[in-house]
Amino acid sequence: MSESTHDQKFPTAPGDELVFENDRVRVWSMTLAANGGIYDFHQHEHDHLILWPDAGRAEAMQYGDDDWTISQVAEPGFTMFKTVGSGGPMVPHRIRNLEDHPVTHYIIELISEPSPSPVTLPTESNGRGHTTNPGMSVGS
Repeated sequence: MSESTHDQKFPTAPGDELVFENDRVRVWSMTLAANGGIYDFHQHEHDHLILWPDAGRAEAMQYGDDDWTISQVAEPGFTMFKTVGSGGPMVPHRIRNLEDHPVTHYIIELISEPSPSPVTLPTESNGRGHTTNPGMSVGS
């Protein structure tokens, strides 16, 4: 990586549409176009829950990587929780759709209080799918 993530600003919107916000949570939807639709580099500042209401396949790339090394297969209702930690935002990443149709998932950010963890923790899921790199929130 030629430039540190601290030297470059990345968007913190984890989705393409803000669908709800109050003083405790922010809910985003992310719709990825068919056949490789990408949501470009962004980073998460808040602990968050990701919900895939429908099945989908995606892959992700972390900033500084040369390839799409993270893959995800989501069954209907696949849910993941990511503790970002209070030590700073997650490593920037981008995601792309591997399906021949658009896919949408939702990101629910917990914005009312700081993370109870000082560090980023591995992703927790309900097991209705899998990710090749559980330390990373794919689809977020």
